[in-house]
Amino acid sequence: MKSFFRCVVLILASSAASTIAQEQPKVIEIHAKRFSFTPAEITLVKGQTVTLALTGDDTTHGLSIPDLNISATLDKGKTTRVEVTPTQTGTFNGQCNHFCGVGHGSMLFKVIVKDE
Repeated sequence: MKSFFRCVVLILASSAASTIAQEQPKVIEIHAKRFSFTPAEITLVKGQTVTLALTGDDTTHGLSIPDLNISATLDKGKTTRVEVTPTQTGTFNGQCNHFCGVGHGSMLFKVIVKDE
């Protein structure tokens, strides 16, 4: 009887660990370097939470995507994490919002949100 309960406990623990692992949001790494983002475009799924791991590689940059309520500062050599859950489909344009030199105005970013 003890082995039966051990088996049930192990199954429940395994199921709980699997559920916790599934709840972790997907992480997308984005690097900013004069005068571009890499990648410069990402695709997300409406309603799916994603963590953007944003890193400034060479100086301080920023990322602003107003329609997705994203505004972040990307300090050189540090990663800033921003969680986003898109609520509508479409194409959302962003840009660097921290002056980083003469090419700053061309530092653009795009998020495409689709239904699954």
